[in-house]
Amino acid sequence: MVVGAGVFGLAAALELRNRGWAVTLLDPGPLPRPHASSTDRSKVVRMDYGRDEALSRLAQRAVEGWERWNVERFARPLFHRTGFLLLTLEPMAAGGFEMESFRSLAARGIPVERVKPDLLAKRFPAWNPARFVDGYLSHQAGWAESGEVVRAMLAWCRREGVSLLHRHVERVVHTGGRVRGAACAGGEMVTGDAVIVAAGAWTPGLVPELSHSLRPAAMPVLYFRPRHREPFLARRFPVWGADIPRTGWYGFPVGPDGIVKLGHHGKGWTGDPEDPGAVPSGWEERARDFLAESLPGLADAPLAGGRVCFYCDARDGDFWLTRHPAVQGLVVASGGSGHGFKFAPVLGELVANCVEGQDDPRLARFGWRPEAPPGAEHARYQGD
Repeated sequence: MVVGAGVFGLAAALELRNRGWAVTLLDPGPLPRPHASSTDRSKVVRMDYGRDEALSRLAQRAVEGWERWNVERFARPLFHRTGFLLLTLEPMAAGGFEMESFRSLAARGIPVERVKPDLLAKRFPAWNPARFVDGYLSHQAGWAESGEVVRAMLAWCRREGVSLLHRHVERVVHTGGRVRGAACAGGEMVTGDAVIVAAGAWTPGLVPELSHSLRPAAMPVLYFRPRHREPFLARRFPVWGADIPRTGWYGFPVGPDGIVKLGHHGKGWTGDPEDPGAVPSGWEERARDFLAESLPGLADAPLAGGRVCFYCDARDGDFWLTRHPAVQGLVVASGGSGHGFKFAPVLGELVANCVEGQDDPRLARFGWRPEAPPGAEHARYQGD
């Protein structure tokens, strides 16, 4: 039984079904779930992880998986290799996230291109070259149509024989140190030999002993409609991060509907994923201040909307793909921390290996660690 039909849960359900398990997927719906992180119009797909070679290589495998899914699983391509433009306010330096990412990718033969102000002005004219003095373009990265990917994976699950029940799970049931299933709203009990909690921001509520290690963190997403689309087309305006360790801002090229998406990856705020509300006042002003300095062609663009995106934020920024140490048969697959979606093509294998107890050295870093200190992938996003 898999609780949660976001990207963690769907990937796990597909891989376990492929291995011969009977799989039931529980989610209250609608799907994609509007308030979950595994939805919206776009997610970044990148391999840039500073000195974290292991995570970068895992992301590289995921990118290869996205390319396969485009050909083998999706009715049309849902991963778009536009490149990922990382810009810095100061020259890239040894030890910094961008320089270490640049060196790591280049050393493995992944095409990356240094971007100085003259090249920025020539090839990416929406940007202010006086503000961003350095950076690079990672050519094999891009973005995925996240909401459409969830829909495609759901259809894939149905074709493979995964059972989907629209249920609101209230608690995981276990007795005598063994999981029994899940208690749902209305008193219904759904049983399972193994229960995978892949409920994103709802995970700490279902596994309360993790409430000090995982937290629902709300992040703002804003949509702007530029008056002139040409400068924001993907060939001139790929997926980008604007010195994220300092600013937190990232974004995407203009879509067919004329919308540019802008997001902020930082500390966020604590909230209730069941009732996220609107993006708090002040965020549009902060966004426009950033745009005025960095992307002047968007500074006065009409606001086309916004949403609150709820992360399941781990203290160290690493995923939780782990067996519960005290409850046999209970597995946690969560802690996306704002960078999990890109790993969809490799998540299923990792979770299934965890469920089956297979020897997979990659799982060691994602194990049960309630006292984990803040780590690099989380701590570097503290500019807000």
